[in-house]
Amino acid sequence: MTKKLPPMHPGEVLREEFLLPLKMSPGKLAKACGLPRTRIERIANEQTGVTADTALRLGRALKTTGDFWMNLQNRYDMQVAAREIGSALNKIKPLIDEDKAA
Repeated sequence: MTKKLPPMHPGEVLREEFLLPLKMSPGKLAKACGLPRTRIERIANEQTGVTADTALRLGRALKTTGDFWMNLQNRYDMQVAAREIGSALNKIKPLIDEDKAA
């Protein structure tokens, strides 16, 4: 039986791909973004998600895009939801035939 990895939280990306390699504290990033230090700390510690406002600010400060951060958050949310309601999803019968959907 293979073990599934947990969904990747956007905070993991923030921490592992930006904060640690850049040797940047959450406080320094928060100040650059005009955010409370605790918001960046909670995201980096995977305690809270990324909002649209925060995504835009992170994108600007880290030379990425707001979409990058929102896509990470959306993917995480979808994977968590799929794990939580997977058996219920499997019971839903499609209302549209595959060959008629186009």
